[in-house]
Amino acid sequence: MTVRVDLNISLDGFATTTDQTPENPFGEDWSRLVHTYVSTRTFRERVLHDTSGTGTTGINDDYAQAYFAELGAEIMGAGMFGLHDHQDDPDWRGWWGKEPPFRVPVFVLTHTPRPTIEFDNGTTFTFIDAAPEEALATAIAAAGGRDVRVGGGPTTVKQFLRAGLVDQLHVAIVPILLGRGIRLWDDLRGLESGYTISSEAAESGVIHLTLRR
Repeated sequence: MTVRVDLNISLDGFATTTDQTPENPFGEDWSRLVHTYVSTRTFRERVLHDTSGTGTTGINDDYAQAYFAELGAEIMGAGMFGLHDHQDDPDWRGWWGKEPPFRVPVFVLTHTPRPTIEFDNGTTFTFIDAAPEEALATAIAAAGGRDVRVGGGPTTVKQFLRAGLVDQLHVAIVPILLGRGIRLWDDLRGLESGYTISSEAAESGVIHLTLRR
């Protein structure tokens, strides 16, 4: 069982964007940050339910496949689920429609109690108010010996990194500059100690950097 993280970050280390508007709730920068991931065949099949066989293959798709492989449970912050934007909507069920791509128990960290949401494909969203260590213990128990992923956003990921709870950190460094947002690396000086580091360049120019314990 591995506790792992997978994030897209910019060249200057930002994992979030700041150009969202009511008319464009994700913003132009977000599409630039995740473009190579959402263009892969695996993403199109798993998230968009596109069975046409379109989408990119190669190194980026290999990492997209690994993103879902061997996963037994997921932990995410309230922002990733969308609670910051939809906290007053009791019917909000996340960004992913009727078939969220997780297919495993997902534990959403929030101070606001909400009833568990269940989907037919095995995805469940359970809302918990817990410190990283407690949340991880809950997710490990639910994962049945498979991996637990700390999905995001970066503020949540950094809490688990600072607590020394992450066994494997993979970042896809996208060749764009954002200049603002939440930087993954802030206040994590010396994080690389105790990890073995490897990197691989994709055809798109994305650098896949992996730190493994």
